[in-house]
Amino acid sequence: MAAKNNAINKPVPVSADLEEIVGKGPMPRGEVTAKVWEYIKKHDLQAADDKRMIEPDAKLGKVIGTEKISMFKMTAAVSKHLG
Repeated sequence: MAAKNNAINKPVPVSADLEEIVGKGPMPRGEVTAKVWEYIKKHDLQAADDKRMIEPDAKLGKVIGTEKISMFKMTAAVSKHLG
């Protein structure tokens, strides 16, 4: 059975701010999410007291805002940078 060509697999344009984190677009949404998480883990941006909370650095803050944010709201913020 052929894989469905759904929205998560379709390459989409990536904003310049987001490209600083995930690399040159366009790329599928699933890949963008994976690369954002790689960045968060590499730079130790999860809150020590609650790993579901992200504490953005300056670069990630351009994409999701500078305040501490839950990982669930972060996904919505990142999606605003996808075409």
